[in-house]
Amino acid sequence: MDNPVAQKFYGRIPTRYAMAFCKFRKGNIVQKLVYQLKYGNKPAIGETLGRYYGFILSKRSWDSDFDYIVPIPLHPRKLQQRGYNQSDYFAKGLATSLGIPWHNQYVSRVKETDTQTQKGRTERLQNLANAFYITDQKVVGGKHILLVDDVVTTGTTLEACGLSFLEAGTKEISIATIGVVE
Repeated sequence: MDNPVAQKFYGRIPTRYAMAFCKFRKGNIVQKLVYQLKYGNKPAIGETLGRYYGFILSKRSWDSDFDYIVPIPLHPRKLQQRGYNQSDYFAKGLATSLGIPWHNQYVSRVKETDTQTQKGRTERLQNLANAFYITDQKVVGGKHILLVDDVVTTGTTLEACGLSFLEAGTKEISIATIGVVE
């Protein structure tokens, strides 16, 4: 298996598709764009990247595979500090190009967690235990959700959120991110 995103989830969570638009490496343009998206108050970067990646995915006929596009939520306190959720904008761009509805209200982050950047996989999983709540199980039940985040490092955030959806009756989970750390 040569898909670095799928490799991160193999044996941990069943995914139909697991993909990233770009490779995320220290100092590369993707890292700089994501940094500006998250911390530089430039949410349009996320939407632009999402539109472009959605255009690429639509050429592969993946525009009919998903019922909803759902971004990984931020905890309300972090959302208030940052002013926006960077993953919302990437999801909006994907939704525009793919013609699939995006919804940021189907899952909420109910547990404020420490930053994941300096933690190992086990610490990340412990940090994220019970962090996500599916707000409407009837709506997501039996659906195929494309779960979206900015960067996948170890995959624990996407795994924890995806498992919450599967436990709520979602039929399938797929994953798309702007970048993947290899």
